[in-house]
Amino acid sequence: MIRRLAALIIASATPVVADVSFLGMPLDCTLGDTCFIENYPDIDPGDGVSDYRCGTKSTNGHNGTDFALLGHDQMQAGTNVIAAANGRVTAVRDKHPDRVARDQNEPECGNAVRIDHGNGYQSIYCHLRAGSVRVLPDQFVEAGDVIAQVGQSGRSDFPHLHLTVTQFGSVIDPFAPDQSNACDAPEQSLWLQTPGYSTAGLYSAGVANRVPDMEDVQSGTARRATLLTTDPMVLFGHAFRGDAQDTLTLVMQGPDGQIFEHDATLDSRQNEFFRAFGIRPPSGGWPQGLYHGTVKLMRDGQVLSVRHTEIRVE
Repeated sequence: MIRRLAALIIASATPVVADVSFLGMPLDCTLGDTCFIENYPDIDPGDGVSDYRCGTKSTNGHNGTDFALLGHDQMQAGTNVIAAANGRVTAVRDKHPDRVARDQNEPECGNAVRIDHGNGYQSIYCHLRAGSVRVLPDQFVEAGDVIAQVGQSGRSDFPHLHLTVTQFGSVIDPFAPDQSNACDAPEQSLWLQTPGYSTAGLYSAGVANRVPDMEDVQSGTARRATLLTTDPMVLFGHAFRGDAQDTLTLVMQGPDGQIFEHDATLDSRQNEFFRAFGIRPPSGGWPQGLYHGTVKLMRDGQVLSVRHTEIRVE
């Protein structure tokens, strides 16, 4: 059964003082190990970007929290989305396919579930895997109940759960619902156990035919869409707010399996940086086809951010 999700996501954001903490983890994963938070709600009312700690881990107008998987293999294996709190399902949608890249013709939220928790609070779960929704409208769910699986439906370029929380129709940042002490650790959140926060992250990843310079990485011109069979293959990751001993792991996969894996460890704190690694083609050149690069930023054994990129060898 499918019910239309009219006005599923509300774009405006009005600070509302939290009543009590009531949200649990909405994904069956371990933060820093099998998943990570990629984006937070954008609290900047203008064209700028700011998360609740005055960092840059958001995008302009982003109205939810993105809980990201490390790769597509986890999505294919099945990662459960769970109800973050007790409530009644008010709407579901489960008719859109999972896409490898953004599709502007799809609804932004993709397959979704909306749950009413009372006291004006609602939670909205987006980008659910096609055919995975397990609940129906008017069904009561308890915190921890499986409602679907993580997917890539709608306008999504990586497998993740986008969770939006609203109260009386206004978007609420569950990490800092009243935003009374901006930039500091909030005095109160809607989470029963507030997930940890790090300012570090990855801007992007890309593949080039040489080691690029910072200017080309920053502008995006370093990233290639195709390579020749005789070109060197160089994977790079562009990151921010790195600490000494943070590690960037760069992994390149080809049609016949893994090509290389390389760890680059920072020897000092760096506000913005990139690392690159590559190899020359084998005798006879690279096999033609699609190649996949993964860049992972790690700190003290915990995953802070992951970026994926693809390139075709012609």
